[in-house]
Amino acid sequence: MVSFSLSDEQRMLVDMTREFVANEVIPVAEHHDRTGEYPIAVAAQAFELGLLNVTIDDQYGGAGLGHFEEALITEELAFGCSGIAISMTVNNLSSVPIMVAGSEEQKKKWLGMLTSEHCTASYCLSEPDSGSDAASLRTSADRKGDCYLINGNKAWVSGGAHARFFTLFASTDPGSGYEGITCFVVPADAPGIEIGKKEDMMGQRASDTVFINFQDVEIPVDHRIGDEGQGFRIAMRTFDRTRPGIAAAAVGVGRRSLEEATRYSLERHAFGKPIARQQAIQFILADMAKDVEAARLLTWQSAWMIDQGQRNTKQCSMAKCFAGDMAMKAATNAVQVFGGYGYSKEFPVEKLMRDAKVMQIYEGTNQIQRIIIARHLLEA
Repeated sequence: MVSFSLSDEQRMLVDMTREFVANEVIPVAEHHDRTGEYPIAVAAQAFELGLLNVTIDDQYGGAGLGHFEEALITEELAFGCSGIAISMTVNNLSSVPIMVAGSEEQKKKWLGMLTSEHCTASYCLSEPDSGSDAASLRTSADRKGDCYLINGNKAWVSGGAHARFFTLFASTDPGSGYEGITCFVVPADAPGIEIGKKEDMMGQRASDTVFINFQDVEIPVDHRIGDEGQGFRIAMRTFDRTRPGIAAAAVGVGRRSLEEATRYSLERHAFGKPIARQQAIQFILADMAKDVEAARLLTWQSAWMIDQGQRNTKQCSMAKCFAGDMAMKAATNAVQVFGGYGYSKEFPVEKLMRDAKVMQIYEGTNQIQRIIIARHLLEA
């Protein structure tokens, strides 16, 4: 039977996360946005509460929860600050390749590292000249006996300067396109790794995004995840599991935009009455409300399908695309409701608008999501 109600345990999880966000995230969000400081202290508190690494199996020290529960947590974290939320959930992206394709020994070592103490791992797929076209990456991994030598540059690495290890994709057969891509775990302290300067981002400024250079970085063969040539498939399977999380974060931003706009519309007076009495404002709020609800349902469905062992590629692309567009529209409309004050950094909605934009870009642009959706429709 289909049900849209949460269990008692799920409600408790939401309430706990919401309380954490109110007490620990929202009060420091402006500081981390202004300074770009990586929120290590906040993330460490979330780790102690069990809000990080929630989908890692309990046999490796994780909470063993489903992706549906992960979506519930992520929405609440992003409601407080999506930049801080991304900094806290970056391990979700870097751990999934190990979860879906790693050996038992690799899972114990690398997943256990993430769950035994608070630390960060980063995902290295994009490159300066390879984003949406991941199959054109140029980073190479040359086999030398029992080792690989990694050479290349990775771009837009969230949390990269604080990572304990990287989940990295490189070409082991440059002439084979996506069939030549292989996945590796690379310790961040390996000789030959150079961390670039922190990028001065428009939004989600707490995420500590960097470029990384790998120069003759030597790693043993047992750091390879899966077989040679399986990397592209591992990356795509990873996105099927992580895009619902991006959609959930977008829902959090959209919901925060709606709440801020609704509150302000009741406080702000014009023409002798609250602007909430103006039909033009009511229509904006109504559109925001229905779109937030629709995005959440798409997100829940795409996450639920993972937990049911169903392929969710089309649904997660729908969720990520719709929710990302919704968040940007909702944040823009919130600024419009605030009027001139919405354009000022003294009010939270301008930050929401800056934070929302990247949700249409990372983990596959929303144009790429539309291509994926159309491909599934036409193949069917």
